[in-house]
Amino acid sequence: MATASTAHKWKYDVFLSFRGQDTRDNFTRHLHEALCRKKIKTFIDNNLERGEEITPALLRTIEESMISIIIFSKNYASSPWCLDEMVKILECKENFG
Repeated sequence: MATASTAHKWKYDVFLSFRGQDTRDNFTRHLHEALCRKKIKTFIDNNLERGEEITPALLRTIEESMISIIIFSKNYASSPWCLDEMVKILECKENFG
């Protein structure tokens, strides 16, 4: 019998959730580069438009990622966008394992 993770079709190996102002140009960039060097298909939101609410496309990307890495920083929890990502990540963990 297939488990939720084997039955699900993954577009990305890893989704990175981070507060851009805090870590985009240092830790997150280095982590992303290291994952890519290891041929780990990693999503990072470098080119997404920022708005009031998280976009359905980004929520879908979280669903299409096998794992998510949340990079907690000083201001991560002050971002509604980051908190919405974290809620979606936790929902996916519950639904897909």
